[in-house]
Amino acid sequence: MGDAVLGANDGIITTFAVVAGVTGASLSPTIVIIIGMANIIADGISMAMGNYLGTKSELDFVKSERKREEWEVENKPEEETEEIRQIYRDRGFEGQDLERVVTVITADKKRWVDVMMKDELGLSHEETFKPFRSAAVTFISFLVFGILPLLAYLPFWTIENKFFITSVLTGMAIFSVGAFSGIVTKKNFIISGIEMLLIGFISAASAYAIGALISKIV
Repeated sequence: MGDAVLGANDGIITTFAVVAGVTGASLSPTIVIIIGMANIIADGISMAMGNYLGTKSELDFVKSERKREEWEVENKPEEETEEIRQIYRDRGFEGQDLERVVTVITADKKRWVDVMMKDELGLSHEETFKPFRSAAVTFISFLVFGILPLLAYLPFWTIENKFFITSVLTGMAIFSVGAFSGIVTKKNFIISGIEMLLIGFISAASAYAIGALISKIV
């Protein structure tokens, strides 16, 4: 879910900023489409690859920590048993209940290592890290939402005030994505939506101003 929200946020905001910059420079709708699509593809691939490498690095780290824990369980069982005992003692277990829990956990080395990974190191299981899936979700989300600011500029739309319509629709989409992100993260969805909308507005306004300024200088 996080990958999809990340891709959606960046896709729609960066593309809208590009549209605003080109519009500020008073360039044609064709240029908007060309530069916008180039941005979607290039930036989408860049984000996807960055997410892939980041997720893979996390996965490699978790795997290395698991190997270390497996070695310690195999070669230092007394120390690792005491660590399990301390973990559950801190949780309020004591006496026979504590020893029963320790016995059950240490009876299975895989379960033992899993507990150490989660409760001692605070690391997620390897299965939660999927680099290719994360990259694909990020790219697709970036592509789908990144196209939204370009829709009004497509050749078959014979509408006036393209930038105004794009601004309204994009603003609604940005707010919706921000609000959804707030719901997922259990935050105030209205505040999350407004925060994301503010980021989009600042980005687009800056791009528009720069485009207008450069067009007068060049």
